[in-house]
Formats: sequence, structure tokens, C-alpha cells
Amino acid sequence: MAAHLKEGKGWRLGWNPDAIPFQGLVGGDAWAIEMTAGEFEDFRRLTLQLVGILQDMATELMDEERLACEQETPNIWVEVEGYPRTYELRFILLSGRKAEGGWPATATAELVQAIPAMTLF
Repeated sequence: MAAHLKEGKGWRLGWNPDAIPFQGLVGGDAWAIEMTAGEFEDFRRLTLQLVGILQDMATELMDEERLACEQETPNIWVEVEGYPRTYELRFILLSGRKAEGGWPATATAELVQAIPAMTLF
């Protein structure tokens, strides 16, 4: 299977099933971290869930209200913070080598749209 890399202004996502033990890649303009398959899958799943929650809450919030939502697994902690259409995304790897990263609101909408295209299996 071939490696996949998607990138945009301020973000990168990659998947290479042949790169053991780190098949996934997330990054920004000046940083990147490789992730195991489990870490990357948890990142993908939690990010999409949190963005869905944030968007579902849009009708409950006044325009000036910000919201922060977070979830974690044994592998990773993920948080979205901001407004339903404009939010920042952060993560912390909780096992192994420990790392953290994040993206500003200017990069997250495009990054989140690319996540479903990063097929793992």
C-alpha cells in the first residue's frame, strides 16, 4: 500500500502503513510528529467526535460564547476550543515518547476536512 500525505496552510497529515512502528504523521508549518497506528486512529476518531460535539452545540451558544471540549484514550488527549466554526485543535500523546502539538483556528477547518480521507486499513 502506498503512503499518503495531505497538507494545507499550517497543517500536514500522513499515513504510511509500511513504516513500522510509526505509520501516522501530524504536523504544522514548523513541526511534525510520527504516531503509531493506534495513536493516529485515536487522534482521527476523537478529533471528529469533538468537532461534531462543538458543531452540535452551536444552537445552544450565543455568538460570543467559546466552548472547550476534550476527550482522551490511553494513547492521546485531544481538545477543540473556540467557536463552532472557528476553533483550535490540540493533542498530547500520553504513552511512549510523549509529545504535544496543535493548530490555530486558521488551519483546523481544512485539516479536519482531510481526516476522513486518511484511510488506515
